[in-house]
Amino acid sequence: MMRNSWRTRGVAGVGLVLCAWLVCLGGPTQAADKTPRLAPALQPFVDRHELAGAVLLVADKQAILDVETVGVADIAQQKPMRPDSLFWIASMSKPITATALMLLVDEGLVKIEDPVEKFLPEFKNLWVPVERSDDRLVLKRPAHPITVREILTHTSGLDFRSEMEQPRLDGLKLCDAVRSYTLAPLLWEPGTKFKYSNAGINTAGRIIEVVSEMPFEEFLDRRVFKPLGMKDTTFWPNAEQLTRLAKAYQPNAAKNDLEEMKIEQLTYPLDDRTRGPMPAGGLFSTAHDCAHLCQMALAGGLFEGRRFLSEEAVQQMTKRQTGAGISENWGLGWTAGPSFGHGGALSTNMTVDTQRGLIFIYLVQHAGYAGTNGAQIYPAFVDAAVQAFGK
Repeated sequence: MMRNSWRTRGVAGVGLVLCAWLVCLGGPTQAADKTPRLAPALQPFVDRHELAGAVLLVADKQAILDVETVGVADIAQQKPMRPDSLFWIASMSKPITATALMLLVDEGLVKIEDPVEKFLPEFKNLWVPVERSDDRLVLKRPAHPITVREILTHTSGLDFRSEMEQPRLDGLKLCDAVRSYTLAPLLWEPGTKFKYSNAGINTAGRIIEVVSEMPFEEFLDRRVFKPLGMKDTTFWPNAEQLTRLAKAYQPNAAKNDLEEMKIEQLTYPLDDRTRGPMPAGGLFSTAHDCAHLCQMALAGGLFEGRRFLSEEAVQQMTKRQTGAGISENWGLGWTAGPSFGHGGALSTNMTVDTQRGLIFIYLVQHAGYAGTNGAQIYPAFVDAAVQAFGK
């Protein structure tokens, strides 16, 4: 039934929907003929039921160059994707948390070499294994306390999450989640190995709370979202935002079509404010909001002509900070390199290409793709964007 009913509108229809919404949003239009330049590259994936829908945005450090949509936000209701559709951006929250912490670094309240225990005394009681077997565990104190740099680069020795964060990642208050990380030994000596860690970034969020003396979500709202014009970024979508929330999909058992799913990492209802604000992956956002964050980073800390972060802070976030002997290339909360950014659990992605001076925002809600071409979808968007806007 889904395959018969889900034949999304053609490229021309997508272009008409796009232009109408850009007028409503007051955003920039495309070329004078309004011909879509991005959506056609992804339409074949929609037609083959490998992709439900996506919002595609290209920007430079000064302007949004193009926003296009393809497919639908809700297959059952045949609800077209909108430029302002809302998405769970998951781990794309991590660069936002790192950016917030760097505001405190700029103010001299935190240094990236500071030990975490300076701000969170519960981290003074950490242990690291010397010997581990089925019936024996020998512990010692770590060679040095874990540092702010290490929690932001996934090299602290903290695990991905604690046992207390099962089965949902948002079930605890932030202070309780972070305290739970100190109840188990570190995986290894701090700074010696890499393991992608929600726990580390959540700990950074807790440091922000302690130093700023305000709840993490309030700090984000006051110090990050409002100054950067990120009006739709939140841990708890309100009633109006929920009407714009794109449904999440996964491949069916036969891997030949898509089926709707709930976000298993989160507790429902999503607007329930007893859900914990998760710095490592709890945010919902839109393409425009994500672009604003990336524009600031590409402009070396400037946004709309105003200084938001120091240029040094942005350089620290986006250059390699992982040490010798670690192959993973990470900055502080961001991937590092000539192109930096971050992805999310449901296939969202934002990339800042410093060589071309372009930003690519790709928002979808997919726990995998039907068919065999999932890995080709995001590159197809980037290739189309570079062809249209590359310098």
